[in-house]
Order: sequence, then C-alpha cells, then structure tokens
Amino acid sequence: MATKFDIEDRWPELFVQLDETQRRAVVQSLASAWHEGWTPNREDVENLTDEARGAIDAEEYRRRAHAAARRRTVAVAR
Repeated sequence: MATKFDIEDRWPELFVQLDETQRRAVVQSLASAWHEGWTPNREDVENLTDEARGAIDAEEYRRRAHAAARRRTVAVAR
C-alpha cells in the first residue's frame, strides 16, 4: 500500500465536475477503502465520481463494479 493517499492528485480531471459535498463524499469513501488495503485504480475512481455527480445511477455503478471485478478475477486466474 502506498504511504500517501493522493487520489485527487492522480486523476484531478475526475473530480473537476464534483461540488464540494460530492468531492468530500467520494474522497472519504475511497480513503476508507485505501485504509483497508485497496489500491486505487482509475476505473474504480471514475465509476464512483460518475455516480456521485449523477452521470450514472446506482444500478449502472453496480453493473460496472461487477464487470470490473469479473475481469480482475479472470486476469488473476490466468
């Protein structure tokens, strides 16, 4: 795990369209997962910021998350 949580510095373009409340909620959610050992990746961050700003609904967010998890599972199994 990285020693510094720098998610907004890594992909600032994903946070531009969020208001302060949305940004704070996304960062807190991602930071919590990072503290549990998750390594940030652009796809997951983009999906969460898309959901937070209303570009996708919760159902689409879940669909994307499940699809990403399946791809990662297949990649690890190879």
